[in-house]
Amino acid sequence: MPATRADLAANTGWRLAMWAAAWPVGAALQLQEVALKSMAVYAACIAIAVLLVVLAILGRRHAVAGISVALGLALLSFGVTGGRATVRLAEALPAALEARDLQVTGIVASLPQRTSNGLRFRFEVEQARFSGAAVSVPSVVSLGWYHGFDDDATPSAAQRQLRAGQRWSFTVRLRQPHGLANPHGFDQELRWFEEGVRATGSVRDAPAPRLIDPAAAHPVERLRQRMRDAIDAAVPEPRAAGVLTALAVGDQSAIEREDWELFRRSGVAHLVSVSGVHITMFAWLAGLAIGAAWRRSVRAMAWVPAPSAALWGGLIVALAYAVFSGWGVPAQRTVWMLAAVTLLRSAGLRWPWPLVLLTAASVVTVIDPWALLQPGFWLSFAAVGLLMASGDASVLSPTMASRDPQDSAAMPLPWWRQAFGRLRAAVTGGVRTQVVATVGLTPLTLLFFQQVSLVGFAGNLVAIPLITLLITPLALLGCIVPLLWSAAAATVTMLTAWLGWLAEGPGVLWSVGAAPWWAQAAGLFGAVLLVMPLPWRLRLLAVPLVWPMLLPPRDLPPVGQFDLVAVDVGQGTAVLVRTRHHLLVYDSGPQYAPEVDAGQRVLLPLLRARGEQRIDTLMLSHRDTDHVGGASTLLHNLPIAELTSSIEDAHPLRLQAQRLGIPARRCEAGQRWEWDGVHFEVLHPAAGDHALALRSNAISCVLRVRGASASDGSVLLTGDIEREQEIRLLRERPDALRSTVLIVPHHGSKTSSTAAFLDAVAPQVAVFQAGHLNRYGHPAQEVLARYRQRAIAPIDSPSCGAWSWRSGSGTGLPHSVCQRVEARRYWHWQPDPQS
Repeated sequence: MPATRADLAANTGWRLAMWAAAWPVGAALQLQEVALKSMAVYAACIAIAVLLVVLAILGRRHAVAGISVALGLALLSFGVTGGRATVRLAEALPAALEARDLQVTGIVASLPQRTSNGLRFRFEVEQARFSGAAVSVPSVVSLGWYHGFDDDATPSAAQRQLRAGQRWSFTVRLRQPHGLANPHGFDQELRWFEEGVRATGSVRDAPAPRLIDPAAAHPVERLRQRMRDAIDAAVPEPRAAGVLTALAVGDQSAIEREDWELFRRSGVAHLVSVSGVHITMFAWLAGLAIGAAWRRSVRAMAWVPAPSAALWGGLIVALAYAVFSGWGVPAQRTVWMLAAVTLLRSAGLRWPWPLVLLTAASVVTVIDPWALLQPGFWLSFAAVGLLMASGDASVLSPTMASRDPQDSAAMPLPWWRQAFGRLRAAVTGGVRTQVVATVGLTPLTLLFFQQVSLVGFAGNLVAIPLITLLITPLALLGCIVPLLWSAAAATVTMLTAWLGWLAEGPGVLWSVGAAPWWAQAAGLFGAVLLVMPLPWRLRLLAVPLVWPMLLPPRDLPPVGQFDLVAVDVGQGTAVLVRTRHHLLVYDSGPQYAPEVDAGQRVLLPLLRARGEQRIDTLMLSHRDTDHVGGASTLLHNLPIAELTSSIEDAHPLRLQAQRLGIPARRCEAGQRWEWDGVHFEVLHPAAGDHALALRSNAISCVLRVRGASASDGSVLLTGDIEREQEIRLLRERPDALRSTVLIVPHHGSKTSSTAAFLDAVAPQVAVFQAGHLNRYGHPAQEVLARYRQRAIAPIDSPSCGAWSWRSGSGTGLPHSVCQRVEARRYWHWQPDPQS
């Protein structure tokens, strides 16, 4: 029986879908590689892929040919992505040049981002020298130029002079890209790799940096710089100026930390950065305007049809805005998606929406395969896909929404009824779109961020039209008519006041732990099912599907055992101790800058991902900022039953706890308690030590945690105690020191870890929590040698990342997890085998 036209169309559709999906599949497989293969292997993959496609073209069996093309495209994607990664990874900073003073000359390639303690910017290196000799360094590096950690520190004259597009001569210290590695944490090394940044570092103030050419390159970046400076000068209110700068030129660093917290709590954080929403909306608005203007000219319509002009005009405007706002990765993804859709429409291809979306995703992954690992990629495509699946099939082509005036000629209506009808349709469509996006994207948001704003629906309902249709256009038009910035600033002020009222109160954020993969898959399918145009009886099947993701099961230790996580916070200490029903957090990591700390960057996301809703005891060993830097963030954001520390009564953290009604007490030797069969005992300091004029290190809280039996293991947490305190513990409590795991005193400083102390503790594993290439030289080589002489396995956070261990399971590799080893990919930092 001959095939019908419908059968041929269906077969063609399935083949096109297979081919469109093949490239992302091949790229996704390559992104799972722990280490890159040789270039010869990737070249062979490309050759085999070409052969498969050629054989498919020459073959006659359509089914086999379709599969052969799909396999060839997937293999081609694997080989091309691997080859690109090999080339990019080869541009590495030699280990011998790390942390050395290098003299570099080059171009400020990006708009300098202002932080609380300095500037950060991308720098294109033209030449580099070390000790007078030319050396090879990566062509693109990320530099920080700091002016001090104190709140009253001010930028120097040279720092105030720094602008995009300038040529400078700097003395810098570089290092290979190295970020923190924690479970469910942000992969900064992937971000650097995707952006082509192959070294990071800081500018040295001596010898003095020298400006060579004030306008050497990057005219678009220089224009963005002038616009940012003009907004700063024209808008006196810093809060509004920061939002306008972020929307107009893509400088998110202009928004203050408190405002980011407000936008996150109200669910609109995605709107105050240049995202796919803004770029798509600009394409839509430009398409409507160009289409309407085009229809007024007979000559123009004879040259190019109005729908095509609207479509391409919208794409060009979107491209211009994306470039002007910094050409960030999310903006690039959106432009490539819109370009793919525009080409398909222009070619007259009326494909089903899933095929259009899949083709657009393939185009994005051809250009940027590493986008597959970014939440923004999935959120962007999921939002569009959900809207299309729920019935709005024109969402990817908003420029086609313009209608010919002749369409309404059949039934003329009074102008006021037409206007009211359009307004009602816009409001109804906006509410419906927001419902679909909120319901459909909630599981995906929980998957990536483990939290969702419960007031996000109301916040976005007001913020989306205000920001996309009013504030952002005014922010851009202000460069022509500066008075418009005042109107935009006033609107920002009103919006933030509304969001502040909406987000006040403790229950606006809903957090859940990270769900297992099967629960994530079921939850995503349930979200799609819920917004599909199906009978409600079928939609109700979504409830049991999303339930395991909304209330995920937790892997808690049994009674008598505990979980230990030595968190990777850089140069500082933070440890989680979890029993069956209780959580203790020992220290809170460092404060990285006046407005950035480990609590905000590391601990809160980690605790959310683990499903922790409260802290039973926050123990701060002593007052040093590398141990208490993140405590204020924890006190402000989580319920804490008790604060235990050695810090003085007048310390800001003790006062903050008092204001929040959190009981606080001093840690003193002899304090004991039991949680779920696990025993806790404070060994140091003595009660009278707090009244003595001792250094803060000397009164560090020393805590020993042991399971219900000897086989359940134990850990000794030591803060920054030094030789004198170790001797005192050996004299007063030698019987209480022996432990399975030792969190090494003072990060491995020369002043700690005496031989007698190590013999008394006799740990199987020693964990060094220290920063990568830290300025203190922790851990000291002579200290490491003492541990190795006693066959104590050293674990250091720069090489291991976060170290996780469950007591009672042994301490070998099968029973503990180094995050860097567990989640290693080829773009991650690896120690130099020669060192």
